[in-house]
Amino acid sequence: MRPRHRSTPRMTRLLGSLLLVAAASSFAVGAGPSASGAAEASEEAGMRRLGEVVPAPASVAPGGSPYRITRDTRIRVDDNRAVRRIGEYVADVLRPSTGYPLRVTSTGKGGIQLRLAKGAFGAEGYRLDSGAKGVTITAAKPAGLFHGVQTLRQLLPAAVEKDSVQPGPWLVAGGTITDSPRYGWRGAMLDVSRHFFTVDQVKRYVDQLALYKVNKLHLHLSDDQGWRIAVDSWPRLATYGGSTQVGGGGGGYYTKDDYKEIVRYAASRYLEVVPEIDMPGHTNAALASYAELNCDGVAPPLYTGTDVGFSSLCVAKDVTYEFVDDVLLELAALTPGKYLHIGGDEAHSTSHADYVKFMERVQPIVAKYGKTVVGWHQLTGATPARGAVAQYWGLDDTSAEEKEQVAAAARSGTGIVLSPADRVYLDMKYTADTPLGQDWAGLVEVRRAYDWDPGDYLPGVPGSAIRGVEAPLWTETIVTSADIEYMAFPRLAGVAELGWSPAAAHDWETYKVRLAAQGARWEALGITYYRSPQVPWPAR
Repeated sequence: MRPRHRSTPRMTRLLGSLLLVAAASSFAVGAGPSASGAAEASEEAGMRRLGEVVPAPASVAPGGSPYRITRDTRIRVDDNRAVRRIGEYVADVLRPSTGYPLRVTSTGKGGIQLRLAKGAFGAEGYRLDSGAKGVTITAAKPAGLFHGVQTLRQLLPAAVEKDSVQPGPWLVAGGTITDSPRYGWRGAMLDVSRHFFTVDQVKRYVDQLALYKVNKLHLHLSDDQGWRIAVDSWPRLATYGGSTQVGGGGGGYYTKDDYKEIVRYAASRYLEVVPEIDMPGHTNAALASYAELNCDGVAPPLYTGTDVGFSSLCVAKDVTYEFVDDVLLELAALTPGKYLHIGGDEAHSTSHADYVKFMERVQPIVAKYGKTVVGWHQLTGATPARGAVAQYWGLDDTSAEEKEQVAAAARSGTGIVLSPADRVYLDMKYTADTPLGQDWAGLVEVRRAYDWDPGDYLPGVPGSAIRGVEAPLWTETIVTSADIEYMAFPRLAGVAELGWSPAAAHDWETYKVRLAAQGARWEALGITYYRSPQVPWPAR
């Protein structure tokens, strides 16, 4: 029989080493889930909370595991053309930063799912359900799905907005958001008359508005300084009346195809274009283009200054109404939305009697072409047409008499859109040191733009008459897209929240924290914005 081997020092060392390796392996295997769990916990700690979006959702119920977008994520859509377009939009937003293929498909389950279903969502509401297996956005109408997508974007890290691949992770907090708007009119006006902005510049602004569920783009297409839309029956309006702007320069105008492209693009972001032809005042560009529109038959020179109230169409001439009819006919044919804005503000060179006469003749023309009248609130000094909408741009301290005039019209059925100049005119300076803008309505810091309630702003106006809110941006001092953004952001986000979120959600202290989180998103999108000291922005 062979003798047993005795242990040697070498063998002892070898066995000891093996035992240490085994112990280390055992420790590593045992520690793996713990280390992984710690990493996941760290990732989730940096995840955006479910309700940390602007506008504030109507209802937020956090809970459950988050969803992680990965290379295997699919965007699953109903077999519906509009829903598929929204799915492609989601993919276009998320692909550059995630680097994932994010295929859009009508089959399978899980991932990011967009679905239409009957329910108490209204025309623009939605429900967002997030859990470990996916995110599902459900709505009754495509507009609701699109708005839900904007919420999904904001639930992801700000880096998701960048146009190059970022490290992630791409987590969406677990839970359910059920959401619908307070008001049906949540607008932004862009004055393209004082300074002209190209189709691409308007599209850029549209994309920014869409992120905050704005649904009306009001384009101020004519004023003393420029006429910005081609009219075949009166061609010199654009070619001559559109040839300059404030301070001089080349101006510009939209061809009919340009305008159609703006309308199409806005519609793809679920914004309705509301075109404005301001009259009977603010009409020098038209008067300069056609002498016969002047009472004396003499065309004034083009105007590049910033004064207001000096121009008027000739109310007594029949050619004035031929002109108005032709312009509104062509504009209505280009505009699928239901509204035509006829201005009516600052008509200081038109007598009250002539103003009333003018509105009595012009409002039926709007109706003739199947549209609803919108006018600045001076329209209530005449007799607003049935179903008309008056846009209030007065101040907190506007006279009680003028406010009551608006309220009386509202009680008689006129809808009211609120744009108080000392609250939501985006061209007002933030502070005395703001390099852009004006201050005739006062200084409008971020809190002032947010801290008011549309529901009780105008005494005597029934709540049912309030159609919503709109933030106008006049462009006497605004020349570039960066100028637009600096004056719009952060204030525009607050106006959007006033229009969307329930009154119970209106609270400056919580809003300013949610707003601060938007700063990194704007930076990722390349949006220039004002870092107000009233907002606790994260350190850069």
